[in-house]
This record gives sequence, structure tokens and C-alpha cells, in this order.
Amino acid sequence: MDKRLLDILVCPLCKSQLHLNAEKKELICKANRLAYPIRDDVPVMLVDEARSLSADEIA
Repeated sequence: MDKRLLDILVCPLCKSQLHLNAEKKELICKANRLAYPIRDDVPVMLVDEARSLSADEIA
């Protein structure tokens, strides 16, 4: 994912910074414990499409 795009993307729910998990192709919001998928190199920034993360996945 382009570093410039990652720098400007924020969580649509809380507006906090996102962290890239390249292995799982997801953008992680630690504040809300959500993972937004990246499909075909396009981040899907919809709360309804995000999956909840367990406490172990946040660490």
C-alpha cells in the first residue's frame, strides 16, 4: 500500500490513525479494535465491512 495513502487514512468511526497489517491485508484501528479489509489494493473504509479484533490481535 502506498505510504502517502496510509498517512492520510483514518478510522471513519473515531478518526484515529490506522496501522497496516500487510500479511492479512488489513488496516487496523487499535482504538476501536477494528480491522478494515484491503481488497485489490483498495482499502474498504466502511464500518460495516470491518471485523472486530480480539485483545490478542491488538497487542
